[in-house]
Amino acid sequence: MKEIFARDRSGSSGVSGAPPAPAALAAKVRTLGPSMTRSMQRVAEAVAGDPAGCAALTVTGLAELTGTSEATVVRTARLLGYPGYRDLRLALAGLAAQQQSGRAPAITTDIAVDDPIADVVAKLAYDEQQTLADTAAGLDTVQLGAAVTALTTARRTDVYGVGASGLVAQDLTQKLLRIGLLAHAHSDPHLAVTNAVQLRAGDVAVAVTHSGSTGDVIEPLRVAFECGATTVAITGRPDGPVTQYADHVLTTSTARESELRPAAMSSRTGQLLVVDCLFVGVAQRTYETAAPALSASYEALAHRHRS
Repeated sequence: MKEIFARDRSGSSGVSGAPPAPAALAAKVRTLGPSMTRSMQRVAEAVAGDPAGCAALTVTGLAELTGTSEATVVRTARLLGYPGYRDLRLALAGLAAQQQSGRAPAITTDIAVDDPIADVVAKLAYDEQQTLADTAAGLDTVQLGAAVTALTTARRTDVYGVGASGLVAQDLTQKLLRIGLLAHAHSDPHLAVTNAVQLRAGDVAVAVTHSGSTGDVIEPLRVAFECGATTVAITGRPDGPVTQYADHVLTTSTARESELRPAAMSSRTGQLLVVDCLFVGVAQRTYETAAPALSASYEALAHRHRS
């Protein structure tokens, strides 16, 4: 077995490549906010809440506004993916310009017990759209491409997830099976570890966990990592424990949990977008074999959909 950190995992988590586009800033704040210190959260909330006002401030001015230090402001900018505060100010100016271009104001997604059903539909639809937009804005396409390459050439793919994430794991494996690839979803933690032990170099293990700290998902991914398989984490916490065993990290939007809507509901929306991106990428790379396999699966099931 390989030592846990023997492999080169540079860039597997955190920010890689160019700084995020202005439109991605709010998504980054929502995704990374829960893992920040309270002082860094104040800076992040300020820039996301008033980009135009903060864009006009020096680093000293923003530190005074948020009751923090200049060092905290700079650390926050870097955590959000910008080399320095100057780059963050440019992104804030761009975001402010976008917001002033005539877009309709965002509606609140808080659902009250006495909300009319029409309002519930509108709020849920808006929240789903925001989750998808945030996930797309924050998704690292370099990491996504690397994961697609690994899945395309994998001898076998195991996917781990429990609860709502287990449904997403099943969705990914069903898609891969439909185009002729060998894939299995494991929601039973004992079976997940038992199967992970059998993985080797050339295999792929995918962990789906919104929190990034689900032990029943982390354990089989760790085993797969130590056995030499290529590992992928789909998570809402890019700094979560699961990422230390992931060669590639695909970050989803961090959903706001409310009394009437558990985070699992909207987090699954972002996870399913990532799964669709993975599947389409693999289907593109394997089109000559994927298309016939998909047609064959449609034909095999067609009689079950006829009256």
